Amino acid sequence: MSKFAEPMTRLIDELKKLPGIGSKSAQRLAFHILRVSGDDAEALAASIRDVKDKLRLCSVCNNITDVDPCVYCSSATRNQKLVCVVEEATNIAAVEKTRHFNGVYHVLHGSLSPLHGVGPEQLRIANLLRRVERGDIEEVILATNPTVEGEATATYLAQQLKRQGLRVTRIAMGVPVGSDIEYTDEVTMLKAMEGRREM
Repeated sequence: MSKFAEPMTRLIDELKKLPGIGSKSAQRLAFHILRVSGDDAEALAASIRDVKDKLRLCSVCNNITDVDPCVYCSSATRNQKLVCVVEEATNIAAVEKTRHFNGVYHVLHGSLSPLHGVGPEQLRIANLLRRVERGDIEEVILATNPTVEGEATATYLAQQLKRQGLRVTRIAMGVPVGSDIEYTDEVTMLKAMEGRREM
């Protein structure tokens, strides 16, 4: 392997820690950073510092935010009685893209995974249950991923929330728009059949 100057080696090693970045990609990024202007490199460094210094979790929904409560929780135009539960803050963007959901969110920051030591205590479930206990929520939509862990999380939450006499719904899953049914696996097809609706 080529020997780089110590600062370059350090930068490559740090970049390799990012998800999806291997040695080659880290080297390309490091050399790109070396070639950009000092102002651009400083802007990148400053934005990384800002993310660490200025972002925190919303005290209500656990979304990543720079204001507390976040823009969704503090909005006067959103339905505060309708809560969509997602695994990660990045999932909010997918729901928002539909432009049909006007409720608020609750971010779990993961899903139940006993094999990886993730139980209910490691997720942001306790403050969801406290929100529900206050009595201002009418429906909770469980929008966890259609994985084994996501399904387990949805099942666990449904059991906990139904004890409160709350309406609990699960997002429908099935055949994606624009795909061919011929190539759909059996689990996806089963979910599509179960989630069918009146026309």
